Amino acid sequence: MTVSVIAASRVRQWPLATAATACLFSFIAFWAAQRAAHVTMLDLMVYRAEGETVRAGGDLYAMRATSANLAMTYPPFAGLLFTPLTLVDVPLMRTLATAGNLLLVVALVRLSLRLVSPDRSRTAQWKATFWAAAVLVWCEPVWTTLRYGQINLLIAVAVLWDLTRRDDNRWAGFGIGLATAVKLTPGLFAVLLFVVGVCRLRQAGWNHWLRQSLTAAAVFLGTTLLSALVLPYDSKRFWTETLFETGRVGFAEETANQSLRGVLARLLHTDDPGLWWAATAAVLGAVAMTLAVRAALRGDKALAVVVCAVTALMISPISWSHHWVWCVPLLVLLADRARRVWPVVVVALAFASFALWWVPHDPGRPELDQNPGQMLLSGVYPLVAAGLLVGYAVTRWRTSRSA
Repeated sequence: MTVSVIAASRVRQWPLATAATACLFSFIAFWAAQRAAHVTMLDLMVYRAEGETVRAGGDLYAMRATSANLAMTYPPFAGLLFTPLTLVDVPLMRTLATAGNLLLVVALVRLSLRLVSPDRSRTAQWKATFWAAAVLVWCEPVWTTLRYGQINLLIAVAVLWDLTRRDDNRWAGFGIGLATAVKLTPGLFAVLLFVVGVCRLRQAGWNHWLRQSLTAAAVFLGTTLLSALVLPYDSKRFWTETLFETGRVGFAEETANQSLRGVLARLLHTDDPGLWWAATAAVLGAVAMTLAVRAALRGDKALAVVVCAVTALMISPISWSHHWVWCVPLLVLLADRARRVWPVVVVALAFASFALWWVPHDPGRPELDQNPGQMLLSGVYPLVAAGLLVGYAVTRWRTSRSA
């Protein structure tokens, strides 16, 4: 009897082992492809330079690094966070960053599955995690994140770690606060939590939504104040000057800018869409966040989180293509909810096709003279996201009318 139980247990583990092996081979192939492409991990080198500047007591926002002459664009806390990168040599740093990001791909898929289908068994979730990670690692946002040595996967994992905790978890909100202290856009998740918490005050009184939002705010303020104590000059300069210098990050019309502002800049053939962007972003943000709040109030937390993530990417002045690693939870949610296969296939192809790079994008700024076909390709992520938001809004409207 004991032997048969052990044998049955081993048989059940075979699919999990197969999925893990497939994921490992996919990651090895991915790593080899990155090496063959001679990736420079340019942003990682900038992070290292920022850490070196902090240790040397230099001016963070006067610093320029790499042959691309890139500047510091994050809040001062990020400079403190990057100081450990200076403790190892460059080859080891790149190896550790690649390995760490691949592990973060697995973590992001795992948390996405926990968010979308929390009732699955642990074995089933891990099996699905390995299979999904083996495929999703080849999406353009993930590829480009590892190519540049970016921290997008870390930010997304920190946010989802919070949003998949139990309601009574005391640490929930900590990850969002830290992520917002490094990159400001995750702060929209704290706004979502706060608004939902306020809406539930009458029914439930003090609730976990409010607690998480206030925890995130407290962590953000605490790390920001700590940075101000350690780096007073840099903190003052960032919060009074650098924060408002959107051109410091890059040109709005660049193909890599997959935000609403980037689409409008290319559409209007200008590097500053101005009020057109402000008005459109305000309307889109208000409508999309209303959809997210209502989804959360109905108990559909997964949908609320994904809509909030897409909204943050759309309304941000600059959302580089590698910021769209949120396509991972988006695709996990779509695969779980879609009644037909074709929407999942279309969205997956949009993020895996590298279509935005099929148009001219050299330093001569050819994006200012794109034709309609090129505009469609260079705006593929926000167009797909907008289509999904409109489709969801129409579905909800039809459902409410029939009800």
